[in-house]
Amino acid sequence: VSQPSGGRAPGTRIYSWSCPTLMSPGEKLDPIPDSFILQPPVFHPVVPYVTTIFGGLHAGKMVMLQGVVPLDAHSRFQVDFQCGCSLCPRPDIAFHFNPRFHTTKPHVICNTLHGGRWQREARWPHLALQKGSSFLILFLFGNEEVKVSVNGQHFLHFRYRLPLSHVDTLGIFGDILVEAVGFLNINPFLEGSREYPAGHPFLLMSPRLFTLSLRDQASRAPVTLRASFTDRTLAWISPWGQKKLISAPFLFYPQRFFEVLLLCQEGGLKLALNGQGLGATSVNQQALEQLRELRISGSVQLYCVHS
Repeated sequence: VSQPSGGRAPGTRIYSWSCPTLMSPGEKLDPIPDSFILQPPVFHPVVPYVTTIFGGLHAGKMVMLQGVVPLDAHSRFQVDFQCGCSLCPRPDIAFHFNPRFHTTKPHVICNTLHGGRWQREARWPHLALQKGSSFLILFLFGNEEVKVSVNGQHFLHFRYRLPLSHVDTLGIFGDILVEAVGFLNINPFLEGSREYPAGHPFLLMSPRLFTLSLRDQASRAPVTLRASFTDRTLAWISPWGQKKLISAPFLFYPQRFFEVLLLCQEGGLKLALNGQGLGATSVNQQALEQLRELRISGSVQLYCVHS
């Protein structure tokens, strides 16, 4: 499998892929720090859909919603970030995101439910969703507010009225066809808030393909990232077979979702796993500038690849 690099400059190229590893059924899991654990995506859930958010919400967490607004949608749908999942009493809702289609001017309402009472609602006009069209909504949770982008464009921000640490449940209700729900961490290579993170749709079907290499036009790989299931190690492999071990928990187990980010910049490649930076490896600048292909192989199922 190969992914073109797009010919970008080495300082701006990020390769990413997300997938569950496929291994033997009897394999045991090693303990992993909470910061490295990612919640698997959910595909085609039935609405209404309610699920626990692993570890709750915290600054730097992202939730991605991929779906379609039905052509016959006459009312609304809502995405609720809840403090619990009880039916009675109704749980507090820290952030209520509610697109409405039943008026002549479709809009979005955001609000907070606390102690059974709705607070003052905030309204955003010019709803960036259309009936019959697919969409990708990204919820990015910061220290003091949540930002929402629709199809790669920033749409709104909402300041928290309840502590973000109280949120542990996601609820989706109403006129919506959900294709995928993803739970991710913010890209550690983006400094500050200069760039609003863009979501990338999941591949809803892919072949079961684990080594990763960046190659030039002659198919030469100056460096390869390899996960070894036999000794549970992650390492950079040079063209001459030299191995440089990477100090990190081994994340690659059956049905465990993971995300790998590679940033090409002057002098080498930076690596991150599940949103945690793991340092860099040196690569000749000329070799970096000639990279044109991303090749992945092994026992993994790809959900997303982008550059």
